[in-house]
Amino acid sequence: MDLGIKGKWALVCAASKGLGKGCATALAREGVNVVITARGAETLEATAAELRRLPGAGQVIAVAGDIATPENRKAALAACPQVDILVNNAGGPPPGDFRDWSRDEWIQAIDTNMLTPIELIKATVDAMCERGFGRIVNITSSSVKAPIDVLGLSNGARSGLTGFVAGLARQSRLASRNVTINNLLPGIFDTDRVTATLKGQAAKTGKTIEELKEARKATVPARRYGTPEEFGQVCAFLCSAQAAYLTGQNILLDGGAYPGTY
Repeated sequence: MDLGIKGKWALVCAASKGLGKGCATALAREGVNVVITARGAETLEATAAELRRLPGAGQVIAVAGDIATPENRKAALAACPQVDILVNNAGGPPPGDFRDWSRDEWIQAIDTNMLTPIELIKATVDAMCERGFGRIVNITSSSVKAPIDVLGLSNGARSGLTGFVAGLARQSRLASRNVTINNLLPGIFDTDRVTATLKGQAAKTGKTIEELKEARKATVPARRYGTPEEFGQVCAFLCSAQAAYLTGQNILLDGGAYPGTY
């Protein structure tokens, strides 16, 4: 299927690896020009080189830096001639007990996982409306639907973003101008963050990482972890011409793990 976005410009945050890289890869395969960001310059440049080798890829520009800071947001936006597609993404806050979190840790989580996406939306959405095309995808978490007790920082910050998007996406001045905003909610995916979480659990429980990994797989009806590649392909569809009537939605991609009807 031709997604109708060849030649568009996309800004994909935290795209050097994991789910962000999966999204950038899928968009590049569609001929989208991509600006990718991440904090680690070396890994980011390696990813950019990989994307440039993809058949049909357009321009690929790498901008190293923490997207949660104003100066690095400014640099990323300046590198993108126009933002037709915005994929908001950032590493999630660490797990833990809410009794141990300071105000500063809460502010950092909210700044990174709620306010930074909002700032990027604010910087790009009006120009999208003027051009008559825009796609914004926020990578959040399945914890928005089913909170995870040890991920309270993430639960709080990402739920705040979800509530904000629910109102903004339904403003007629956006939807009537072919500008959509949706959230993509990953369940368990094979990423470095999941591995790091398992390492922490292994240290506390005495179990091996492999034992913990198999136990988590058993909670997923698909009996496997998701891959960044398939996550990226769903993201690319949300950015497509065909998805123009889909906005304000939380798309859960979790192999059937969420047990609810709604």
